[in-house]
Parts: sequence; C-alpha cells; structure tokens
Amino acid sequence: MNKHSNFYPKGPSIKPETGMAPKKPDTLSSEALRLSKQLCFATYAASHAFSRFYKPLLEPFGLTYPQYLVLLVLWENDNLTVKDIGRQLYLDSGTLTPLLKRLEAGGIVKRSRDMEDERQVRISLTAKGHALQKPVSEAYPRVVCGTGLKAKEFDALREQLEKMRQSLNGSNP
Repeated sequence: MNKHSNFYPKGPSIKPETGMAPKKPDTLSSEALRLSKQLCFATYAASHAFSRFYKPLLEPFGLTYPQYLVLLVLWENDNLTVKDIGRQLYLDSGTLTPLLKRLEAGGIVKRSRDMEDERQVRISLTAKGHALQKPVSEAYPRVVCGTGLKAKEFDALREQLEKMRQSLNGSNP
C-alpha cells in the first residue's frame, strides 16, 4: 500500500484486466483537504508560534526574530557577504538589506564593501554584536522547554524538518 494512499479516494489498487495500478485520481479526498490535515499549515503555524515565543525573549535586546537568525549565522561565521547570509537563511537580499540596515543602525553589525569585489557587501559583528551572544543565547533553553518536547524528540523533529525541506527544495511540483 502506498504511504500516501489515504489521501486518495478508495478504489482497486490493481486493474485485473491490465495487472497495473490505475492512474491516481485528479482529486484528493475531502478528508485530506481539511486544514487540520495539512502539514504545510502545521509548519506555517509552528513557525508563527516560534516567532511569538521568541518575541518577549528578544525584545529586551532590541531584536526581532529575523535579526536573531542573522546573528546566529554571524556568531557562527563572522564577516560574511549578504549573499552568504541569504543562502544560509533562505532569504534574498531584498529581504535581508532592510533588516541588516536596522542592525547596523543599532550598532550591532557593520556593513562594508568587499575589498576584492566591491559589488558585494560584507556584514561583520561589532563589539556590541559579539557581546549580545551570551545573554541572547540564554533564550534557547527556554525555547526548547517551551516546545514541550524531550531533547531526543526535539532533535529528531529538527532532523525530520530539515530532511523535508531538502526534499521539497529538490522536487518539482
């Protein structure tokens, strides 16, 4: 039985006259189209829940959740191009640029032209940006606890979501 067969109307799995499986129907069952059954909606809603959970934890530092993600990237590898940051966060430069300008206005990062390729803008942490790492990182254990998952479940879910993201990025609709 196909692992996705419950999404399609019930019917014979093999045509006796041809010995082959019939073509998949063009329509999904009404049960499969319920919002509560949509994995895409569950991940979308969970993403919003993470943002809401992080908000009071990041506000004392004057940070938004997307800015926090940029800082995570820079704390791991400082002095990256906007393009490199965008690759890691799956964001385009049009989305990143205003966010980076706000971080720069807050004295957290510095933007400068790449010495080898002036078309590229490099982002590096300031002393203030480096100093934020320790106090901001104290939010992470609270987030892990907030999920209600045990450590192994948390790690397994993250791995499954990463696998799903890679699969979706490599698939054609």
